[in-house]
Amino acid sequence: MQQIIEIKPLENCNEIQRDFPILQEKVNGKRLIYLDNTATTQKPDVVIDAMNEYYKKGNANVHRGVHLLAQRATEAYERAHEIVALFINASFEEVIFTKGTTESINLLAYSLAHTLQKGDEIVLSEMEHHSNIVPWQQVAKWKGAKIKYIPLTTDFRLDMEKAKELITEKTRIVSVAHMSNVLGTINPVKELANFAHNVGALMIVDAAQSVPHLHVDVKDLDCDFLCFSGHKMLGPTGIGVLYGKKEHLETMEPFLFGGDMISEVTYEDATWNDLPWKFEAGTPNIAEAVGLAKAIEYLQKIGMENIRAHDIYLTSYALEQLTKINRVTIIGPKDTENRGAIISFTVENIHPHDLAEILNRHGIAVRGGHHCAMPLHQKLGLTGTTRASFYVYNTKEDIDTMITAIQEAQEIFK
Repeated sequence: MQQIIEIKPLENCNEIQRDFPILQEKVNGKRLIYLDNTATTQKPDVVIDAMNEYYKKGNANVHRGVHLLAQRATEAYERAHEIVALFINASFEEVIFTKGTTESINLLAYSLAHTLQKGDEIVLSEMEHHSNIVPWQQVAKWKGAKIKYIPLTTDFRLDMEKAKELITEKTRIVSVAHMSNVLGTINPVKELANFAHNVGALMIVDAAQSVPHLHVDVKDLDCDFLCFSGHKMLGPTGIGVLYGKKEHLETMEPFLFGGDMISEVTYEDATWNDLPWKFEAGTPNIAEAVGLAKAIEYLQKIGMENIRAHDIYLTSYALEQLTKINRVTIIGPKDTENRGAIISFTVENIHPHDLAEILNRHGIAVRGGHHCAMPLHQKLGLTGTTRASFYVYNTKEDIDTMITAIQEAQEIFK
């Protein structure tokens, strides 16, 4: 059941905008209106400053030295793990830093592949990002497993009756996006986890789009693993998170070898470090971890419930305005129930790339194409869509400017 949230904009949105230096940039002589937040988000000064401060005053390798700088780096890096763990209600040892959601899923695919046998089944959905399809395709080829896809309903949601049928005694892994990066649909992953656990399968959640916008509690979802990226939540690129239940992480084989994931090495063999370091080989992205921690603190200061209310406010307004334009088709749920701040749409007779370029002339950044979800677009009979996605620094006025620019584009392509 969807939590009841008062739909209202962030009262201090103008102040928030001033925290992001890139939003002061001009694009084609126009104020930058950044509506490509699903791809990546912009970074506030506090994140940039924290990373600079680390390099100026604390740059050293972690867990390998007793000198002052090494101690500072180690403390900052481990503190970042603690902040992430508290943010998603996990334990310290259950939070592993990776390069991003893609690497997190690949880590799982490689490590869990060793548990699969020929004829085992992996269940995904038709709305998955390539990063949650291709790794499992490769695992299926390697191990002789079979992939099944949960279909969509006519209103762009998962067919949960079909999901229940597809998840059987042969299912070993269920891996589904919490929020679609194309449709904006928020999927009932808690219910899917229940289906999976009833047959002894593991539940993996691709939370790249949800963690930046929703209050995500891994214990409440009861997922076995959850993956997300720092750069989609005001943090830097090159840092992501893999959450895993401790009992699973302890039995899994590492994905990468060497460096800090080692406990002891002889010429004949090696043993692995304790969690979470067992899965963090080599020198980690220390500055990026510092930046991610600061981004989480920034989001928590705004309040995740306030962010969700702002998302619903903007999405509701944008859906209302887009549906007023002739020859525009929304590709996704038409209301804000269990829906994120992502709207993909088509405009008759205008290719998404052309529309994105015309909007760019107005200083508006949107995404045109298949958004790394080519199978979904093929399923829907589309070569691509235009996608606008909103975040904490976007306003109703940004949407009004986008609507005017779309109407002008229609005049050009009459």
